[in-house]
Amino acid sequence: MSRQLSQQEIDAVFQKQERRRETPAVRFDFRRPDRIPKSQVRAIHLLHDTFARNLVSSLSVYLRSYLTVNLVSVEQLSYAEFLDGLPSPTCMVSLGLRPYDGNGVLELNPSLVFPVIEMLLGGSGRCSPPLQRDITEIEQKLLDGLIRIILNDLQEAWKGVTAVDFTSESMETEPQLLHILAPNEAVVAIGVEVRIGDAVGMMNIALPSIVIKMMRQKFDQQWSMRKTRASDSEQARVLKLLREAMISLEARLDGPAITVRDLLGLEEGQVLTFDFPVGRPIALLANELNKFSAQAVTTGRKRACLIETVHAAPTQEIASGEKAGPGGVAAAAG
Repeated sequence: MSRQLSQQEIDAVFQKQERRRETPAVRFDFRRPDRIPKSQVRAIHLLHDTFARNLVSSLSVYLRSYLTVNLVSVEQLSYAEFLDGLPSPTCMVSLGLRPYDGNGVLELNPSLVFPVIEMLLGGSGRCSPPLQRDITEIEQKLLDGLIRIILNDLQEAWKGVTAVDFTSESMETEPQLLHILAPNEAVVAIGVEVRIGDAVGMMNIALPSIVIKMMRQKFDQQWSMRKTRASDSEQARVLKLLREAMISLEARLDGPAITVRDLLGLEEGQVLTFDFPVGRPIALLANELNKFSAQAVTTGRKRACLIETVHAAPTQEIASGEKAGPGGVAAAAG
């Protein structure tokens, strides 16, 4: 069947073509073909945020000083752009990424390295003014322990996705001398700020994008595992482990409320009555949570509680304050 277009439909087609012509074209850089998707970049950001939190504890113990570690940025750059943003001289470590082929880079700014070295030698870590010189061989040996701690925490953080053995292979002081990647090769650059007292320095990590692209399936599996509900067998296994846990039960008879003024005015010889009606249910608390309503019963010579109601949503009740109201306390006997 043939159909003729109306003048309004024809005008709409031409307007759509005009809008397409007005849309600016985006230049594609063929020198950087190994860019990874934004979803994977966000996953790497979360992963290294965990790394930063763990590093706070590890370095605080190692240096015996309070410090803060903050993840500043996760971005995709060429290796040349990454090197251009580093100071010179600096401390650069070539990283092995077994079992994956390729190398990464760990860079520690001089503003971070020299305060750490001073603290390891017994000083306060205050370098004024900041030193701008090459790191000596002796100082490189002193940094071995620091680098091992950083790589160990980095390895633990990556375990959530895949097992990567981060190892230190070589150390350089000039960024342009560490030729482990082609200048136009894409890398994922992670910037971490470390603050020790008045000293603030950056730690930068560069990982080849092509290596991270190899892990894409690992990232997808980790994401699906987080979204998937635990299976029946897993729930049964967890329940079996919890069955051995101990819970304290407490039957509480909440008595009448008195004001703080009357409580402070009590004297020797005065009598307090703890009236509790026979028909009122007893609050049965499990680990301080009001879980059951029960009645007092006896079994032989023992006193017990007969559960009448199970509360669907346990609420925490504190007999010394919540039932007394403003300005009062609750007297209880149990």
